[in-house]
Amino acid sequence: MQCEEKLEVFENGFRDEKFNIEIQFYGTDSRKLLLAIIYELYLPDYGPEYVYPFECSKEFWGIYMEPSEISPEELKLSKVKFINRSLIDRVNKMLAEIDAPREVKESIDFEKTGIQIQKLKDGLIAMGRNFLLDESKKRLFVFNKPAVGEIILRYLRRF
Repeated sequence: MQCEEKLEVFENGFRDEKFNIEIQFYGTDSRKLLLAIIYELYLPDYGPEYVYPFECSKEFWGIYMEPSEISPEELKLSKVKFINRSLIDRVNKMLAEIDAPREVKESIDFEKTGIQIQKLKDGLIAMGRNFLLDESKKRLFVFNKPAVGEIILRYLRRF
């Protein structure tokens, strides 16, 4: 569904040509997190009263959510100092448990790409240039720009 001249929303993600961002998720429903990102992106253009792309997206997804619910959180992450075989096996197992197309899973190589693995009290986060894997909520985000991972992290525990 087209929610703005350059914003296209689909069932498991969105593409925005204005900001050159594309995000898809697999696993646990993460549309509220995507709504928060859309709201943040368009807030400067629309102001806090009525952010049309946010309203259009939530209507398409059938989600009730108020703008007042959207506030980023700072995650307390502790970076894993050494990535060993057991951690690689653990993130591969996480990826295998998520319902995502085979080609998406095959495009993620934990051993060849420079990934960061961070610890949270309830699981691991594995992040690369174009993906973020959340162990505790069993979800995978795939995106087109490395900076998008940082935006996702701001809302990861909230939604």
